[in-house]
Amino acid sequence: MSTGHCLCGAVRYTLTEKPTSFGACHCEKCRRFSGGIELGVNVAPGGITFEADDTLKVYQSSDWGERGFCSNCGSSLFWRLTAPGPMQGMLAVCAGTLDTLEGMTFDTEVFIDNKPECYAFDGERKQMTEAEVMAMVG
Repeated sequence: MSTGHCLCGAVRYTLTEKPTSFGACHCEKCRRFSGGIELGVNVAPGGITFEADDTLKVYQSSDWGERGFCSNCGSSLFWRLTAPGPMQGMLAVCAGTLDTLEGMTFDTEVFIDNKPECYAFDGERKQMTEAEVMAMVG
């Protein structure tokens, strides 16, 4: 089990399973939502419980996804897949909102073909293009 919250603490959550890894998304929407590189922890449908969520707001950011944020402090909290299919309801919690990242590994980069040339991460990890991600989520 893992816990997390927004900057002001108005939105608090618990993950059913302790995550072991996180990834980076380089798509334009994630860059705009986070103000940089979105680091996320994948959470299966039903794998998150919000204990405090009075200020939690959701924005439909595309035909197939929505983003959650705190309306009080503005913290980006998650992205959720809304499109029908086998992965519907899967979400990626913004890794920086977790209370700890201890013991986790950085193992994936998605939308790698959308990554600006001005930065790169050191090390090897799985990388997926936009087309590969879209095929995976259906």
